[in-house]
Amino acid sequence: MPNEPELSVVVPLFNEEDNVALLQREIAAALAGRDHELILVDDCSTDRTRERIERGPGVRVLEFEKNAGQSGAMHAGMNAARGRFVGLLDGDLQNDPADLTRLLAALEEQGVDLMCGWRAHRQDSWSKKLTSRVANLVRSRFTGDGVHDTGCTLKVMRRECVGALLPFKGMHRFIPALIKGAGFKVAEMPVHHRARVHGVSKYGFGNRAFRATADMFGVRWLLSRRLDYRVKGDTQMD
Repeated sequence: MPNEPELSVVVPLFNEEDNVALLQREIAAALAGRDHELILVDDCSTDRTRERIERGPGVRVLEFEKNAGQSGAMHAGMNAARGRFVGLLDGDLQNDPADLTRLLAALEEQGVDLMCGWRAHRQDSWSKKLTSRVANLVRSRFTGDGVHDTGCTLKVMRRECVGALLPFKGMHRFIPALIKGAGFKVAEMPVHHRARVHGVSKYGFGNRAFRATADMFGVRWLLSRRLDYRVKGDTQMD
């Protein structure tokens, strides 16, 4: 693939006007000296997010015609990625961009395909941490993804993993399960987490619990129906 960087960083954005410019500077500092591209996916923000984006070399901006949700923004960004590796992080500054290099190093050292971040010391309200912990526990046991924190956006994967991700609403919650279900190796490591300073969370208890539960049953069914085959040979008659 022409102009293939080492790492493509995908960031979904929705109403992050006070965060996006600072986030870009943090990503640039964290990846200084590395061949990378930044893909910002604006999910039809209603504030000044698009105006605040600092455009320049290595920065690609995808703009949606209508709001498609976090899964849609992630899926579009990952499929547009040209890097050998693809990194994901939120646009609200709660993820630390410096962890991208740590995740990539751990992925290569351990020889896995997807390295997931795990917010071991999460900086959120107790109610949000409690509901998330319960949801993560149920989801992990039900889908068999083997990770503590499926809700943590911060991840690094080999680009080949992107093909395992199906474009459905809620897909972002099941990235480890879908990639592991496709036969790739998945691991996790603790990452930093920071308190939100600007903007508001886009999720509440209702849209986390009920939708995620319905999605979980769908993903479980999908994984149970996964085809598993290997081509022994491929011959052609002249």
